[in-house]
Amino acid sequence: MAFGPLWLADGQVRFRLWAPGCAQIGLELNDAPAEPMTPAGEGWFSLDAAAAPGARYRFRVSEDLAVPDPAARAQASDVHGWSVLVAPDSYRWRHDDWPGRSWSETVLYEAHAGLLGGFSGVAERLPQLAQLGVTALQLMPINAVSGGRNWGYDGVLPYVPNPAYGSSDELKALIDRAHGLRMMVLLDVVYNHFGPDGNYLPAYAPEFFDAQTKTPWGEAIAFHRPPVARFFIDNALYWLTEFRFDGLRFDAVHAIGDNGFLDAMAAEIRAATPGRQIHLVLENENNDAERLAGLFDAQWNDDFHNVVHVLLTGETGAYYQDFAQAPAERLARCLAEGFIYQGEGSPNHDGRPRGRPSGHLPPTAFVSFLQNHDQVGNRALGERLTTLVAPERLRAAMGLLLLAPQIPMLFMGEEDGSTSPFLFFTDFHDTLADAVREGRRREFAKFPAFADPRAREAIPDPNALTTFDASRPAPGQNADAWRELVGHLLRLRREHLAAYLDAAVSLGATAVGPKAVLARWRLEAKTYTLAINLGEDAVVLPQAPEGPPLAVVGREPAEGRLAPASFAAWLEDGA
Repeated sequence: MAFGPLWLADGQVRFRLWAPGCAQIGLELNDAPAEPMTPAGEGWFSLDAAAAPGARYRFRVSEDLAVPDPAARAQASDVHGWSVLVAPDSYRWRHDDWPGRSWSETVLYEAHAGLLGGFSGVAERLPQLAQLGVTALQLMPINAVSGGRNWGYDGVLPYVPNPAYGSSDELKALIDRAHGLRMMVLLDVVYNHFGPDGNYLPAYAPEFFDAQTKTPWGEAIAFHRPPVARFFIDNALYWLTEFRFDGLRFDAVHAIGDNGFLDAMAAEIRAATPGRQIHLVLENENNDAERLAGLFDAQWNDDFHNVVHVLLTGETGAYYQDFAQAPAERLARCLAEGFIYQGEGSPNHDGRPRGRPSGHLPPTAFVSFLQNHDQVGNRALGERLTTLVAPERLRAAMGLLLLAPQIPMLFMGEEDGSTSPFLFFTDFHDTLADAVREGRRREFAKFPAFADPRAREAIPDPNALTTFDASRPAPGQNADAWRELVGHLLRLRREHLAAYLDAAVSLGATAVGPKAVLARWRLEAKTYTLAINLGEDAVVLPQAPEGPPLAVVGREPAEGRLAPASFAAWLEDGA
């Protein structure tokens, strides 16, 4: 890999830094004075030196500034201090023969490692998740950030596993244990920006950024420059090869704004991992169906979440306004074609068109969810649906999530009916802490519930330890019933649907009531039908299957009608 320490023979390590903004660079190794590094052309500096695992090092880029390695594998303390050498082969894998699993088998579980007790704490939960029917753990970003508490999207050293969660070997042990349980592990990576504290790249590599292009976080990253693209492509390969993650979720790629970089990265990943079942998933507000036609497996489908949220809660403010009109018809389009917005004007985007046609894509190109870190944590008080929606209606929505042909994702605690909030939390200090706290409260000033400044004072301080602790998912009062439901639905999915999903073809979907939808698919030689009614009145199901349902959540359909707060699914022979 181009960035980071390279282990050579005879106890030598090659230290490298791309610093096109500097005329000279010095390497500080342990307690020795800085030794000049050799210019290697095109802004690179290099130096071979005797070193062993555990050695501390940093780069002297000016008389008054020494910086950590931007591709360090570990840090001695925080993101501002010394980098530490880590032997890449210290961990002994137990499951070298892990074959991976197909994407059609995937049931995702999104989790924050810090809230679940670090890497070892997550590892202890894996047997329960595997027994439940989860096939893939997806970790929120684990890279090093300023402070010990953060969602992970403020990372500044993307090669360093956050020491607050554990060591590199503990992370590898977590993945190893998952593989032993036939579970995949995916990682959420952030390549669209760096966090606000601890990013020293502008001081010695201003070319890392594009001063002409602005983003919500400042200057855009200059992916068109080969060393910059290499930094992130190597990072993706690092997680997939050294740590043996089974896939990556790429955060907010619409903010990257460079499809050429995305495609080149995916192509290189595919070429570098022959024989492995590696899964690449996008978050992309642009609803760009073209990215899903080849190198990438799927995209998080916010459209599904948003329209179901409107149907469940009646909320139509902010981005939910895009789904306020005819939500049942919009859900029908989502189930049949993937995206709801496929080029239409979006009210929340000032009427600008959003998305591309997606009806030709398989259902498995879309990841569906009722909740995730964004959709819960970006609420001012972090409320889960268990505190917003009647339980019988939420249970029906869970039936839709887990038995629709799209790839389902659960958010940690959802399987237990948790009512714990998931709040926005950071661990910044001084003026940055003040800015984040006040910025969070200003963000919600436009909402009627927080128009009064006194109401905004109730929004938890992101930097308070109590905010972090309150976000730990505790089982709800009806945890056993929720786990029984989720386990039952996932067993049905595994036994009756998973083997056919690669060949699933939509046969259309239609609204059958103000908050009710019926949808059908061809699954090889079978017809799969599902119906959901989130309204207050029973609805007629046109051409309802005559046989007994495969699954029912709520009341059994009777005389071709589906009761309120109910879900049903049928699997019949004959397409």
